[in-house]
Amino acid sequence: MNVNYELYKVFYYVAKHLSFSKAADELFISQSAVSQSIKSLEEELNTSLFIRSTKKVNLSKEGEILLKHIEPALNLIKSGERNIQEINSFEKGEIHIGANDTISKDFLLPYLKKFHQLYPQIHIQITNRTSSTCVELLKQGTVDLIITNLPNNNISDFMEVKEIFTFKDIFISGYDFKKLQGREIELKDLADYPILMLEKKTTTRRFFDKLMDNFEIEITPEVELGSIDLLIEMAKIGLGISFVPDYCINTANRELFKVDIKEELPARKLAVVTNKNIPFSIASQKFMELLIKI
Repeated sequence: MNVNYELYKVFYYVAKHLSFSKAADELFISQSAVSQSIKSLEEELNTSLFIRSTKKVNLSKEGEILLKHIEPALNLIKSGERNIQEINSFEKGEIHIGANDTISKDFLLPYLKKFHQLYPQIHIQITNRTSSTCVELLKQGTVDLIITNLPNNNISDFMEVKEIFTFKDIFISGYDFKKLQGREIELKDLADYPILMLEKKTTTRRFFDKLMDNFEIEITPEVELGSIDLLIEMAKIGLGISFVPDYCINTANRELFKVDIKEELPARKLAVVTNKNIPFSIASQKFMELLIKI
């Protein structure tokens, strides 16, 4: 079977937008040309790739399978093209980084600022997802690199991990629980207070749950959220005690205090992770050097 690359490219954009018209706009071709390309590809593969109706387009099961293979392949080609363009000149380029909201806001910003000052011609794109989802984006080649909490069980053998920062998780509270300030309490005592926690799908929540298992302590969160910022704000107004990375907290913040725990909690790491199977661009290399240098 010898299928034209352009047919796969058209398929990818239709699958990406689930729209023939939007794919046509992005590819700068007519909608009829898109339809004909999809028809030709389906005939070549002897299967239906889309389920069509008058109002919408959805991927068939076969289409979903094909997309899982086509997307990383196209991203690999794009990466190669970008690297070729950068070989003789660093006057333009781009870098695509994956990181969760907390890492982007509370850790990455000074690095992004410095990188932009050094290389203002480089376009920076940030995709904010959970650390687990960022690993999937890296597998697909959608991003050049990710910054993630460790441990992250989704990281695969074909990924390279470089630790760049050490931090600890802490319990914080607003002054509704001021009787805890200046005291050292045991972890098990926290079960008597409302605990505010990230959702189960996050790496921080998995770390917390494993930590409680190791100490043989059962703590059921009062509230589960998808944002560290919200955990901090809810702690401020007295809704409970939050578990957050220490680098997210401004030590000068007078609305919060750290709850001192007798047990020694293990440190965690932030790491930059890359895909060994994807060529590394000059822009990505420069950003990596900056992360490790500062």
